[in-house]
Amino acid sequence: MNVLLFSILIWFGSVIAGYLGSLTGLGGGVVIIPLLTLGFGVDIRYAIGASLVSVIATSSGAAAAYVKEGFSNIRIGMFLEIATTVGALAGAFLALRLSTPIIAVIFGLVLMYSAYISSRPRNENLCLDKPDRLAAILKMDGTYPAPEGLTSYNVCSVHLGFSLMFIAGIISGLLGIGSGAVKVLAMDQAMRLPFKVSTATSNFMIGVTAAASAGIYLNKGYIDPGLTMPVMLGVLLGSSVGARHLFGAETKKLRVVFGIVIFLLALEMIYSGLKGGILK
Repeated sequence: MNVLLFSILIWFGSVIAGYLGSLTGLGGGVVIIPLLTLGFGVDIRYAIGASLVSVIATSSGAAAAYVKEGFSNIRIGMFLEIATTVGALAGAFLALRLSTPIIAVIFGLVLMYSAYISSRPRNENLCLDKPDRLAAILKMDGTYPAPEGLTSYNVCSVHLGFSLMFIAGIISGLLGIGSGAVKVLAMDQAMRLPFKVSTATSNFMIGVTAAASAGIYLNKGYIDPGLTMPVMLGVLLGSSVGARHLFGAETKKLRVVFGIVIFLLALEMIYSGLKGGILK
C-alpha cells in the first residue's frame, strides 16, 4: 500500500469516526485507535498520539456548533475541566510506563463499557430535587433548545460528577480517547443533566483534556505528523457534520449499532493484547 492510499483510507475512516463520536458524545478515538492498530498495524502509542490531536479537532468542530446552538453548559464544562486536566496528565504519565499489551487490554475493557453506555436506552433522568448547593453558587443551572422551546434544568451531585471527571481524565491521557463514556455517565447519570446537554458539554471539554496529555506524547515523539494529519482532518469534518445533525437526529438505533461495533472492537483489542504476551 502506497502512502497516498494509506492516507486516504485513514482519512475516510476518521470522517466516520468523527461523525459517530460527535452524535454519541463518546469522541472519535474509540474508533480511531482500533482502526489504526488493528487495521493498519500502527504502534498503539503513535495511534494514541494521533487520536489525542484528533480529539482536539473534534472538540473544535463540534463544540463551536453546540455552543452556538445553546446546548453546551460552559460553566459546568470549565469547572469539571479542572478535574479532567489533572487526570489527563496523570494518565499520560502512566501510559508511557505501561507495556503495549497492558494498554491494549485496558483499552478493550474501556471500549466494552463505552459500548454498554452507547447502546443502552436513554431515558431523561433530570434533576427534579432541590438544586445542588455548589451548582447554585456557581450558577450552573441553565436552559437548552427543545422542540417545545427553551427548557430549563437543574444540576445535582456536583461533587460526584467532579470525581468521575478525574477518572475520565486518567482514561483520556492513558488511552488517547475523549473518555466520553465516563463524562456522559458523570453528567447524564450523576449530575442528571439532559442527554443532549451532556453530549454537547462533553464535546466542549474533551479538547482541553486531550491538549493536556498530548503535550507529553509530543515531547516523547509519539505524534507523527504524517499519520496525525489525515486523522485530524477526517475527524474534524465528521464531527462538524455530526454536530449539525444532533438537534433533529434519532440516535436510538445509531447508538445500538455503534455499541455493537465498539463491543466487537473491544474483544479484538483484548485478544490482541493477550496474544501479544501480557500473560507470559
